[in-house]
Amino acid sequence: MSKRFKTWLNQKLAFILMKESSSNDLPLLSDYERLRYEIRPGDVLLIEGHSRVSDVIRTITQSPWTHSVLYIGRLHDIEDPVVRQRVQEAYHGEESDQLVIESVLGKGTIVTPLRRYRQSHIRICRPSGISRRDAERVITHASLSIGLDYDVRQILDLGRLLVPWSIFPRKWRSSLFRHNAGEHTHQICSSLIAEAFGSVQFPILPIIRRDKDLGLQFMHRNPRLFTPGDFDYSPYFDIIKYPFYEVNDNPVYRQLPWTQGKYFNDDGSIAGVGPDAPPRDE
Repeated sequence: MSKRFKTWLNQKLAFILMKESSSNDLPLLSDYERLRYEIRPGDVLLIEGHSRVSDVIRTITQSPWTHSVLYIGRLHDIEDPVVRQRVQEAYHGEESDQLVIESVLGKGTIVTPLRRYRQSHIRICRPSGISRRDAERVITHASLSIGLDYDVRQILDLGRLLVPWSIFPRKWRSSLFRHNAGEHTHQICSSLIAEAFGSVQFPILPIIRRDKDLGLQFMHRNPRLFTPGDFDYSPYFDIIKYPFYEVNDNPVYRQLPWTQGKYFNDDGSIAGVGPDAPPRDE
């Protein structure tokens, strides 16, 4: 098989696996405008995908979250000039665009505008208490992977998983999914982010042991074992949701029992017309 044919075959299979359902058929659960205003560099975004590969990952992980990306802000938000240059060379859009780093099947690790996920159900996972300097280091570490090629074997494995797994003997099914979940399937997005947070010793789902002599011990978990849903499950990330209707949209101060229409002096006497009073006749 020639190299050119292999490249064509991989690209074709990647296109089939990553093809999304029509956005018109999907319910909108997130307020994108509100989300993009509140998001911070270093936040992890979980995406509920609707592609064929998303269906595979959803089946394996038993979680609606099938993709994860790292928000890095706009170009001017990146303080390190080396990192800023690296991102600028990889992204040729507007400087004002809000950007994420992500690892995508068939494309490798790329810089993408946040608006690509405007029509997606998104959840913000914010590393609780992380310092600004460490958030920058997380972004720096993730940026080192920009431009790296994807693993061809990932595509072949995921393509194999499209075969109806119910036709396999029961003992084959468990080994098939367990093998791919740990070694290949989730390497394409979650492990990139897990390695970046690991570089600053920030926990996601560490392995914790209690030793009678050494006390409590945290051990680094293999980054290749992480899935998007692990950021949602982690006790070290704050979960932020932005549905279209927010029950707390009315601020607390609007519920205070103000006396309407008047101003008062310090002694309680009426000083004049206050807010929400009808206009005076001239």
